[in-house]
Amino acid sequence: MATPESRVKARVKRILHDIGCYYIMPATGGYGNAGAPDFIVCFQGKFIGIECKANGNKPTALQYENLKKIQDNGGETLIVDENNMAQLYEVFGSYDS
Repeated sequence: MATPESRVKARVKRILHDIGCYYIMPATGGYGNAGAPDFIVCFQGKFIGIECKANGNKPTALQYENLKKIQDNGGETLIVDENNMAQLYEVFGSYDS
């Protein structure tokens, strides 16, 4: 059975696909980078990390640390849940130029 967070990830994946973004979903279990965002996105020259949450959950301290490292290096980050999916269209729509 799908978890609430996996449903958020599935919706994000559909939106990113529809928009035409390049993205990966890094594996973090043992071989990956612990705390990496759920989605690593490259879109029109921008590097974006997207962390997905559900039911009012917040990122862990390690996830926040990874998001901050992305921002510190000129990338952008988003924390997406079931209530702010439209934010993806707003953010990626701003790159139409």
